[in-house]
Amino acid sequence: MQTRGLILFDIDGVIRDVTNSYRLSVQKTVLKFCNWEPTTYDIDALKNEGIWNNDWDLTLELIKRFINQNKLSLKPPTRDKVIKNFEKLYFGCNPNENYLKWSGFINNEKLLIDKNFFNFLTLNEIKWGFVSGAELPSAKFILENRLKLHNPPLIAMNDAPDKPNPEGFLKLANSLLEEDFGRNCPPVAYVGDTIADIQTILNAREFHPSQRFISIGVTPPHLQTLKNSHKQSQYESKLKAAGADFIIRSLIDLKKFHKELFKT
Repeated sequence: MQTRGLILFDIDGVIRDVTNSYRLSVQKTVLKFCNWEPTTYDIDALKNEGIWNNDWDLTLELIKRFINQNKLSLKPPTRDKVIKNFEKLYFGCNPNENYLKWSGFINNEKLLIDKNFFNFLTLNEIKWGFVSGAELPSAKFILENRLKLHNPPLIAMNDAPDKPNPEGFLKLANSLLEEDFGRNCPPVAYVGDTIADIQTILNAREFHPSQRFISIGVTPPHLQTLKNSHKQSQYESKLKAAGADFIIRSLIDLKKFHKELFKT
């Protein structure tokens, strides 16, 4: 089909609300190993450093910082122990088990968009795909089982280096566009909710300066409440300061300005 542009999406905080799944797994794993439960704002603060895209590493870093800041005699757990506890909470069992057996926090996740949105993109000659740090079983579950997308283009954990390294993003974008990046190539946008997502686009521009890459920051759902309006504004300001070209609060917003996004 003719292509006006390409949009790649992060999954967590963009396609699904992970407030009571991934983020809750972070909180409860930290609690287990150092008897302190970080708030979702503590998690935001660390993610805003732009380098903690992997939730296992973020969890371990929260534990280490708490131990150091409070001069505790505790020894931090190994990364493997963090992963084991995290997986038990998130999936409730081995992630390679049939998803019908999953009994963990993953069952708390709410979809932030539906399949009709992707049909809309296709009808408007916009290709799409997903670049996420989520584990493959989790990512495929949300896209294929929950959203009912057939064989969606996807880069997940272990398919490429963690963001903000742009390797996975560039690999999938190049594959979907089926042409070399450059001035005559259609624009490529990436939608994410963290500074690491924004930085991924900035890094991609360094590799292909003549290609038009667009960074779209989306406000995570846990901040979109009346009581969090100030924190929401602060978060959006940080995304903008990090280099986001646009800030949205829902993927539905893309329907309103998709023509502006890909105008030549």
